Amino acid sequence: MQYEDYDVAVIGAGHAGCEAALACARLGLKTIVFTVSVDSIAMMPCNPNIGGTSKGHLVREVDALGGEMGKNIDRTFIQSKMLNTSKGPAVHSLRAQADKKEYSASMRKILENTDNLTVRQDEVSEILTEEIIIDNNLLETDDKEEDKKKGFTKKIVGVKTTSGNIYPCNAAIICTGVYLKARCIYGEVSKYTGPNGLPTANELTASLINLGIDVRRFKTGTPARIDKRSIDFSKMEEQFGDEKIVPFSFENNPEDLERDQVSCWLTYTNEETHKIIRDNIDRSPLFSGAIEGVGPRYCPSIEDKVMRFADKDRHQVFIEPEGNYTNEMYISGMSSSLPEDVQYKMYRSVPGLENAKIVRNAYAIEYDCINATELYPTLEFKTISGLYSAGQSNGSSGYEEAAAQGIIAGINAAMKLLNKEPLILDRSDGYIGVLIDDLVTKETQEPYRMMTSRAEYRLLLRQDNADLRLSKYGYRVGLLSKERYDKTVEKQRIIDSEIERLKNTSVGTSENVLAFLREYNSTELTSGITLAELIRRPELSYSIVKPIDKTRPEIDEGIAEQINIELKYEGYISRQIKQVEQYKKLEKKKIPLDFDYDSVPSLRIEARQKLKRIRPVSIGQASRISGVSPADINVLVVYMKL
Repeated sequence: MQYEDYDVAVIGAGHAGCEAALACARLGLKTIVFTVSVDSIAMMPCNPNIGGTSKGHLVREVDALGGEMGKNIDRTFIQSKMLNTSKGPAVHSLRAQADKKEYSASMRKILENTDNLTVRQDEVSEILTEEIIIDNNLLETDDKEEDKKKGFTKKIVGVKTTSGNIYPCNAAIICTGVYLKARCIYGEVSKYTGPNGLPTANELTASLINLGIDVRRFKTGTPARIDKRSIDFSKMEEQFGDEKIVPFSFENNPEDLERDQVSCWLTYTNEETHKIIRDNIDRSPLFSGAIEGVGPRYCPSIEDKVMRFADKDRHQVFIEPEGNYTNEMYISGMSSSLPEDVQYKMYRSVPGLENAKIVRNAYAIEYDCINATELYPTLEFKTISGLYSAGQSNGSSGYEEAAAQGIIAGINAAMKLLNKEPLILDRSDGYIGVLIDDLVTKETQEPYRMMTSRAEYRLLLRQDNADLRLSKYGYRVGLLSKERYDKTVEKQRIIDSEIERLKNTSVGTSENVLAFLREYNSTELTSGITLAELIRRPELSYSIVKPIDKTRPEIDEGIAEQINIELKYEGYISRQIKQVEQYKKLEKKKIPLDFDYDSVPSLRIEARQKLKRIRPVSIGQASRISGVSPADINVLVVYMKL
């Protein structure tokens, strides 16, 4: 049976699917989003939080583009905390504990009340395509010639569900998360099910393989949930939220988000815990070979940590509430696939968990995903026009990484159908650019996790200035209102004006200035100095020098922070700006998508093979492909006369 046509079909309503569907619908496209269960919309099957190191950057960038994740966590957080405040501003990252049920319900409400968006509980089993053939009436579009030049061999025409229903569409976005042929495993127990016992999607993988898409098997996992009433918190360190709330969304005011916050708790594993794990390691599916999928390097199970870091006598364990109206507590840092009896022994060896009652067992989950090097930086498949992929289906891990890809895939699907320029963020634009470039350029062999160390220009890509960096793109594509964009422009004007004033405002050697400097153990002046130079002193800051700054205007606290950072790190920032200018030169050297690498003499065989397979869009992207050397890049540049 064929139902009504849609412009865009989004397959999956997790964190990637929500952002993709909202972006398309808000841009005026008739959109349908499919989910195996409406109860799984924006579900948090693993850790009940949003943000964290580097991930907080992604959430704020999604918000700056016009996404929903930042607003939704601001509505539903139960604890908020800025991480890494003892370090430099480049790695400051916001993290919020969510009421996971409320987070999901709130996002579902947004989806169900968004114009142009239909939510459908159904499983998509097949991607429907047609061959792109020139001089043939098989396709009635004027874009066949252009599609052929770009390397497309097929075009999306619809999706089919397991019940046989067909939904014609002009673009589709795969956001299947960990549901494709999912298998949950702990000990000898193995069930073909999605997270939390939800249905798995078993049929779409075959369709992807039939389309020539490279499918691989990855693994992730989650710890047990413990009944709060069985925990002895007196043996743990209490972890409080911040007194001053910093919103994820640039649209929100801190004072509007004030609320009572819950505590998290810190405890540690010990040698007894580690001995239990070592004695039973042969019963772990991870080590027995029962699990085929490749697991995440940077979020390992407790078995992995104990075996790989044998010199460590303890590991941190955070006890985190899953919400305001449940006694389930998440045991962060102790994900596992060990048998149930071993889980009880292991958890009960941890201080404070001696009498722990498990509500839900820890488990590992295997799932199918694609090789993301088959995608352009727009997240469109290189061989199938109109088909996009985002989130864990691309081999990444994490809610935030998924949302970041989702909004980019949604925007670009919309831009394609609206005949507008696609949005490609590069590595100097934001963490989203780093994330996508790594996925589509560097063939990851394990679930990809975003980290600040992956961003080479991280001092420029701070979480506090995400709006200044990316709002112009959100406004350009149509997801940000002019009012919000104008506020961002005004914010930048205030920062620039105030920095200029500070650089041109001097203080002398008056007694009140000298007394002020003595109070902060700062070297006294013998002649005049600008306020900007004073602020650069390690012991001083923009807020500290306020008493001797007689002409200071009233400045918002968030803007004041950025002024302080810009002045204190001016030298480093200037250096990174120059590095970005050099980087941009290579990114601007575009490579035609139908470029014939076989025609280039002196290219090494490995380089030619990699370039033909990944088909980079620029010399810059080509230079980051593993197996392509600087010499190969020089050969390309000379041959192309760039």
